[in-house]
Amino acid sequence: MARDRVLTNRHVIDGCNRVLVRTADGRTLAATPPARVDAGRDLALLAVPGDPGPVLTFRRDPAVRRGEAVVTYGFPLAGLLSSGPTLTTGEVSALAGLADNQVQFQISAPVQPGNSGGPLFDRQGHLVGVIVSKLNAARVAQRTGDIPQNVNFAVKGTEAAEFLRRAGVTPQMADSRGPDRSAAEVGELAHRSTLFVRCER
Repeated sequence: MARDRVLTNRHVIDGCNRVLVRTADGRTLAATPPARVDAGRDLALLAVPGDPGPVLTFRRDPAVRRGEAVVTYGFPLAGLLSSGPTLTTGEVSALAGLADNQVQFQISAPVQPGNSGGPLFDRQGHLVGVIVSKLNAARVAQRTGDIPQNVNFAVKGTEAAEFLRRAGVTPQMADSRGPDRSAAEVGELAHRSTLFVRCER
């Protein structure tokens, strides 16, 4: 994948007059319109001149399984929580998303508004997904009388890689067959390549 391309969710940039990204070293760069978008997958590819950060590697093989440990890295509830990135851990709970959506995984790693568009890693530091949403717990509680916990969703890495190919970008791929890293090590790998995206309307 080219170093001047940034992958996020379509809903993150929807309706923006300008999109700015903050790099790990504190620089602010402007995305150059137009973005490539895929409404069905809720993905967007931004052109961001100025070297926003190193390219992350997608997992090629083996296929992701239920129960696999995953790590998220992003900027949840910006302005309320830490201004820096936040790391959370969890597992792949299901191999499909809401209403059996085959484009997504269900994950137990906690995510909040602001995590959208951020990376989901396996424990070897390879991308296996793009965080997209959390279940609306209040709405489900109204319907069922019970509050769901740790029900969150990510676009599958295979879907994101296919989106990139269709956009003319060759994703960097590798197998996940070696020893696992600690979550802290995965976070260090993620840090230089995970950007804060700001939408100006």
